[in-house]
Amino acid sequence: MYFTDRGIEELATRRGEEEVTVAWLAERLREFVDLNPDFETPVERLATWLARLDDEDD
Repeated sequence: MYFTDRGIEELATRRGEEEVTVAWLAERLREFVDLNPDFETPVERLATWLARLDDEDD
């Protein structure tokens, strides 16, 4: 288990029953980067990966 899995597990436990929109998630990611600019690159990579999940070219 990776260290980050704990955060993912907490997210699933605390908010697993909620439904969110992609717009809501995008806004939370923007807020996170505003508060933590050192994480801009990893958040950008995650957002790009999520955006392209259905691309058949990848």
